[in-house]
Amino acid sequence: MTSDIVGVWDVSLADGVHQIEFEHGTTTGKRIVRVDKKEMLRKDWLFKLVGKEYFCIGKTKCCIAIDAIAGFAYEYTMQVNGKDLKKFSENQSKITKCWTLLLDDVETRVVLEKDTLDVWCNGQRLSTTGEFVEDGTETHFELGPYQAYIKAVSSGKKREGIIHTLIINGNEIPEAKE
Repeated sequence: MTSDIVGVWDVSLADGVHQIEFEHGTTTGKRIVRVDKKEMLRKDWLFKLVGKEYFCIGKTKCCIAIDAIAGFAYEYTMQVNGKDLKKFSENQSKITKCWTLLLDDVETRVVLEKDTLDVWCNGQRLSTTGEFVEDGTETHFELGPYQAYIKAVSSGKKREGIIHTLIINGNEIPEAKE
């Protein structure tokens, strides 16, 4: 069986980075959407070769648009929550902070949603306790046997806003570059 994969995108959400694969059979109209290698949508034998396919990653709404550009050539664009993927990713980087680290030899991803103050670790929302401290706030939580917190302090500069720092067992963890 031949693969008709025409697009692969990485979508970074609070619960992790999800890989989206899209197959488009330009002779049969077949369309398959996979999220993290799991088939989410399949349509066989469609006569209309252009259009949109809608699906969700958890509660996040996604759309792959198929447009004809010349003859039998097609362009595929990914939209997340109604925005093109690039714009969505730029917005996500403004409303989330992400740290990746090895914790007991396990790749660990900690994400702070700045708008809700939810903390996620490897796709699981954590139970947290907030505390006001002299120079800002600390959001405390556990990562297995480790005590951790995210410290939020003012940068003193309007453009920079609040600086968030992850601290695990007294060690500052550098922010991930996504």
